[in-house]
Amino acid sequence: MRYFIQFSYFGKAYHGWQNQPNAITVQEVLEKALSTLLREKVEVVGAGRTDAGVHAKEMFAHFDFDGIENAKELTYRLNAFLPEDIAVQRIYQVKADAHARFDASERTYEYWVVQEKNPFYNNLAHTLQLPLDVDAMNQSAKILLDHQDFECFSKSNTDVKTFICDVRKAYWGKKEDKLVFTITADRFLRNMVRAVVGTLLDVGLGKMKPEDITEILESKDRGKAGASVPAKGLYLAKVSYPKNTFDEQE
Repeated sequence: MRYFIQFSYFGKAYHGWQNQPNAITVQEVLEKALSTLLREKVEVVGAGRTDAGVHAKEMFAHFDFDGIENAKELTYRLNAFLPEDIAVQRIYQVKADAHARFDASERTYEYWVVQEKNPFYNNLAHTLQLPLDVDAMNQSAKILLDHQDFECFSKSNTDVKTFICDVRKAYWGKKEDKLVFTITADRFLRNMVRAVVGTLLDVGLGKMKPEDITEILESKDRGKAGASVPAKGLYLAKVSYPKNTFDEQE
């Protein structure tokens, strides 16, 4: 039987989501916990990758196992077994061909910026204590919606076959004491959101103009875009699936 697991994590201690030979990852810790509790080797497939230090407010993965009698009890036991920086919200039984990565219709990321020194945000947000023209940053963000090729914001030497992404939302807004950038797309390239945010912050600082964004996108040149912002401010906020994905949930 196939199961989806919904969980969240604080990424500071991990070298991203995906298993690596010489570094601790969220996938490795989750697989070890499931394998221990279910008493057989369990492999999980995530909805996507997050880089080292990036957090996830909502993440999904799937795994196969021959029958879980009580999903709520397993959720409780997993949370007792996992470290405090990983939390499982729910385990769903799904259709046999459901896929956490390929069935995801869109993903939403947030990037948090604080504009004054605050010790409580040291590992939660990027601190930038300079005035920002948020209106100009939002003008620039709107330009992203009119383009599909985001090679200029992709990590160099990547092995992806296409740089095409369908960006559906991109905007800055104030949330309590944070400035938050929200972006939604069907897929993202490696390092893309952090490169986009760095470029938009350059607009906010007056180093670039909103119209420069079009030129950067059309250049397909990573060197023309802004520097990537730190991973600690980035959150995978939501992963969306078609309505029938969880029809067979427990």
